[in-house]
Amino acid sequence: MTEDYYLKISRASDLKSRKERLLYRLLEIFPGMLSWGTLILVIFFSWKFPAIIAIFIIFFVLYWFFRTIYLSFHLRAGYQRMRQHEKADWLKKLNQLQNKRRQEIRHLIVLPMYREPLEIVRNSFLSLVKSDYPKENMIVVLACEEKARDYSLPIAEAIKKEFGSKFFKFLITWHPQNIPGEIPGKGSNETFAVMKVKKETIDPLKIPYQNIIFSSFDIDTVVFPKYFSCLTYYYLTSINPTRTSYQPIPLFINNIWEASAFSRVFAFSATFWHTMNQERPEKLITFSSHSMSFKALVDVGFKLPNVVSDDSRIFWQCFLKYNGDYRVEPIYYPVSMDANCAKTFFKTLINIYKQQRRWAYGIADIPYFLFGFLKNRKIPLSRKLLLGFELIEGHWSWATASFLIFFLGWLPLILGGPEFTQTLFSYNLPRIISLVLTLSMIGLISSAYLSLLLLPPRPPKYRRHKYPILFLQWFLLPLMMIFFTALPALEAQTRLMLGKYMGFWPTEKFRKQ
Repeated sequence: MTEDYYLKISRASDLKSRKERLLYRLLEIFPGMLSWGTLILVIFFSWKFPAIIAIFIIFFVLYWFFRTIYLSFHLRAGYQRMRQHEKADWLKKLNQLQNKRRQEIRHLIVLPMYREPLEIVRNSFLSLVKSDYPKENMIVVLACEEKARDYSLPIAEAIKKEFGSKFFKFLITWHPQNIPGEIPGKGSNETFAVMKVKKETIDPLKIPYQNIIFSSFDIDTVVFPKYFSCLTYYYLTSINPTRTSYQPIPLFINNIWEASAFSRVFAFSATFWHTMNQERPEKLITFSSHSMSFKALVDVGFKLPNVVSDDSRIFWQCFLKYNGDYRVEPIYYPVSMDANCAKTFFKTLINIYKQQRRWAYGIADIPYFLFGFLKNRKIPLSRKLLLGFELIEGHWSWATASFLIFFLGWLPLILGGPEFTQTLFSYNLPRIISLVLTLSMIGLISSAYLSLLLLPPRPPKYRRHKYPILFLQWFLLPLMMIFFTALPALEAQTRLMLGKYMGFWPTEKFRKQ
């Protein structure tokens, strides 16, 4: 067994040692127990000690109110920096660098495809061609699934015919079915494609791994025109580029005008969350479309093909491999993807729930890095505590905060009995909470305004009367936070806790014609 065998672990059953399997299993149970324990305890305390719970909920709601204000400043700052990055001439900055390597940098771009329509795939490739970075420095891979060959082959051939000659190298790979130890999905498909292009293209050409920037994109990722020049500039000016991932700001706006109100609110909420996180780089972890050094990817043995949240797991693989000497650098430049949209409104709601549950299954990273922390004593304790607490608290809040904010204020009144309900405290409790939540509506108004600024140009078929709807849709947020945010997160944690492991669910890509 190698010294860093734990880097390849995806679940408790992967470990050979019974003692280690038991430890890892307890770590898998821990996040769900923390969330369920919180919810059960607040119900119990609301019954037995209603006054204590009432004080707790007031402080909890106030904490979230001030946290919202704090994060709103980060959101505004992140948005302004994004607009500045969009205006900057990154190619000019790049050409002014006194760095001989700038002519040697290659970009490896992998786009995993399953059953997406030609229009979506073509839009992503068009954005690559329209980017200002030299296409002769790009290796582009369309990674298809053998399982969907009948559907995907005509699309792959159409893409090859139109774009195959536009780049330094263009490859189409077919990920085989039923490879032992794999979970069918984006991560396993991407890993197969990367290993194939390494063997058949990169190694024969003897391109130094440190001169290759690997970009992991979804098939609907549309890069803005200056993305690769901006990314290359950051890579060449970073202190340690081979131990750094680069996170752009994801804008879920490709199809935003045709998406439902529920889908739009989730799309912008995700964008706002990741924009705010750009202002806290010490706590940043890779998400969805991101870029990194190919050398680091090879060093850790590529992405794990048997995990659901491969985009965040690759950060933890590198973090553990390099003894904590790995970080994510925000580049404040946007890429855009699709909002969740299906053929019917009801189907869209189901898909939103499933997508949120898949994102929330990133909870599986917690036992992975906690086990890694125990095995790797070289990582500074401060780094372990900072990132560990951030991820654990984030997933705990994801599953519990909405329930606590919107339900806990009433539980002492319902369960506390006549001795509590007849007190002045019980009379004022719902009024205090209502006041704080009303003040929090200012944050909703701010989010609504910012979402209008992020909208792409309005298609002619949509009239101006849609703008008030785009503003008013934000008042759906409280309802959505409970049933489409907290509930799927709690389900994901419960599945991990019970050992009912999830597979990868590919988000349906649909565009109205």
